Amino acid sequence: MRNILRLSFLFAVLSIPVLLSAQGVMSRSLYVENYHKLAVNEMNRVGIPASITLAQGMLESGNGNSVLARKSNNHFGIKCHNDWSGHKVYHDDDARGECFRKYESVYQSYIDHSDFLTSKSRYASLFDLDATDYKGWAKGLKNAGYATDPQYAHRLIKIIEENDLHRFDLGGTFVKEYKDMDKPESKRLANDNFTVNVFSSHQVELNNGVKYVTVHQGDSFEDISNEFGLKSWELFTYNDLPENASVQDYKHIYLQSKRNKAHRKHPSHQVKPGETLQYISQKYGVKMSRLYRYNQMKKGEEVSEGQVVELRKKKK
Repeated sequence: MRNILRLSFLFAVLSIPVLLSAQGVMSRSLYVENYHKLAVNEMNRVGIPASITLAQGMLESGNGNSVLARKSNNHFGIKCHNDWSGHKVYHDDDARGECFRKYESVYQSYIDHSDFLTSKSRYASLFDLDATDYKGWAKGLKNAGYATDPQYAHRLIKIIEENDLHRFDLGGTFVKEYKDMDKPESKRLANDNFTVNVFSSHQVELNNGVKYVTVHQGDSFEDISNEFGLKSWELFTYNDLPENASVQDYKHIYLQSKRNKAHRKHPSHQVKPGETLQYISQKYGVKMSRLYRYNQMKKGEEVSEGQVVELRKKKK
């Protein structure tokens, strides 16, 4: 009987590696292959760099292999908090039996991660960073208290660079074409995964790290906002437009908030005949409020021909 028990025990021990192998462990490369489209879609929807979303998912979920990820589809380690009314599970983390969010699918986890960051004021300043500034995002998340690990930012950056995740911040695996369509630092993106709507009629492009589209004849604010999952008021806000604006009066429309300053190659702009401050704001992808501040102008004040407008810092 003892021999039978010993053989049974030995068989069980020897079987563990086989069972683990059969169950499968997701590698980093497989995680990226499986979920990079979700990260790109969320980047297009709310503006979080896809590289950051992927790196956080990989780090927080152990490349999708953690118990929380496998049983609850929670890839970002987001805890319940007081405002959570969905399904819950309990795991030991910083303390025993902490409450974590449970999702029906991995994509729900990605969506909730985006909504979590956009709804918390302590992360608001991150959305003023360039879309490709993954290092700034990583450090900002750590400083805002996303994780208690003092090396959190360093670990995110390492994952991004080791796996070349920053390529997804341009909407795909590569940039096909560069062009200068009267806007500085403008890049045409060449991957269909960049847009949420696969039937998109607009090509998404970047200017100063901000996503925008070219206005087509017959377009309306409602059409563009519906195509990219936005609300009409968001387009008005992102583009510093008055309530009575017509989209046909504009050549380009931004899909996310403009930046606090222009690209470093463009410290200033000399006003040409017919140019307005709003035109300059659109041309360089800089918020109107910042241009007022940099040039010591009051809200509503206009520029004059020949005036030098500061685009990156306050005029001395």
